[in-house]
Amino acid sequence: MLRVAVILSVLCCAGAAQAACYADYKAKRDDPLRLHYGVIALPDGACDADAAAAALRARLGDGWQLLSVEGVFGDDGLEERRASAGQYFLRY
Repeated sequence: MLRVAVILSVLCCAGAAQAACYADYKAKRDDPLRLHYGVIALPDGACDADAAAAALRARLGDGWQLLSVEGVFGDDGLEERRASAGQYFLRY
């Protein structure tokens, strides 16, 4: 019985350590000038603004340039940003 309890506690902690992480950002494209606000899913272990900026610079395509990382958040902030991000919600 003790062995089962230990296994369950390890699994529980492992799941919490891999909680989803997201960042919201602003980007631009020139000629003509266009701006967008978006949300990106971050890789495991990369849940800070610097890691988000690096991920965005690597993933943004179609001539988009990162202007700023607005914030980093978990699952609890995801849905409230969906409408604002529109087509750029989890696009990159």
